Amino acid sequence: MPEGPELHLASLYVNSMCAGVVFTGPVRKSDVSKSPDVPFTSEAYYITASSRGKEVKLALTPMKHDEPKRQVKPGQTERPVNIVFRFGMSGYFRFTREDELPKHAHLRFYSKEKPCRVLSFVDARRFGSWQPDGTWQPDRGPCVMFEYKSFRENVVSHLSDRAFDRPICEVLLNQKYFNGIGNYLRAEILFRSHIPPFVSARSVLEGLESEDLWEKENALKNKIGETKRKGRAKKKGVKHEVGDLLRLCHTVPLEVVKLGGKGYDPEKRDNSDFEAWLQCYYVDGMKSVRDHNGRTIWFRGDPGPMAPKNSKSPNIKKRVKQEDDHDYTVKKKVSRSRSESTVRKKAIKREGVTKTPKKEKDAHLTEARIKKTNGGGGGSRK
Repeated sequence: MPEGPELHLASLYVNSMCAGVVFTGPVRKSDVSKSPDVPFTSEAYYITASSRGKEVKLALTPMKHDEPKRQVKPGQTERPVNIVFRFGMSGYFRFTREDELPKHAHLRFYSKEKPCRVLSFVDARRFGSWQPDGTWQPDRGPCVMFEYKSFRENVVSHLSDRAFDRPICEVLLNQKYFNGIGNYLRAEILFRSHIPPFVSARSVLEGLESEDLWEKENALKNKIGETKRKGRAKKKGVKHEVGDLLRLCHTVPLEVVKLGGKGYDPEKRDNSDFEAWLQCYYVDGMKSVRDHNGRTIWFRGDPGPMAPKNSKSPNIKKRVKQEDDHDYTVKKKVSRSRSESTVRKKAIKREGVTKTPKKEKDAHLTEARIKKTNGGGGGSRK
């Protein structure tokens, strides 16, 4: 599922590919999509994108004309329109020629040039959605990446909320407080902070300040010198960066942005850098269980006192197959070694069996009949 870094990279992709491109006509929706129509038609307009947490906003802006009293054609739109997208499980944008439209292109924007090119919102599983004239969802908190100060204040000031009674691994998926964090990010953040997934979120977060004192002290580094900075940080009780979970919620997603996400570019899906970056999520040797909401959490060591009773590691064969068949599980490795052993045994068995020529086989049968006849006669005499 695309998370905060992937949606931000999606906005960068749109801005890069559509810079200077003039679009025209209506916005077209596929026949199978259940998302709303986009009531926008313009003779010429631009597209720009921005992101916030797990949302992307496309701004459709009609071009300004030199003629002040120019009449708008019937059905045309001369006011900007914003469309807010949520990517669901598999959404992404792609910019192609008209004759190369992706199979699951459910919303399409056509350029004015010839040959025509199309910006498409592609979503094979159709869990994604869009909202014309939309705004950022009000029940989502500040973005963990680009509204860091507001994000910290929002979490620290609401620690009395009942939401923080739950395990930290489940609270990290609550977009009201952790807008942009998803399944792989929560695993990596908790692993790097050495926090078990099933401990009370409030116990982990209480004591953290709404202001990142480490960041503040680090900003003064060049002015007051390294020695003085460390001394003052110690007096104020500033925690080391690794111990501040909220800071990791900010820095870890930015690491993924620098990597280029999970190979966001639709033209080249190369996940090797991202897979090498992962330390916990789907990494061989890590444990996994389903949380109380049925989502798989990856971790190392003890899960914590709030782990679901009788929790079992989920069957991840299908997921492993989706991840380009990488061997992330011991179970799969054992299965593969067994199958390879079986193949080797069969091969050895086949090598040990030699086919008897027909003439030699007939001679053996004749000899067997003679022995049987003589042996039968001897038995009757006894």
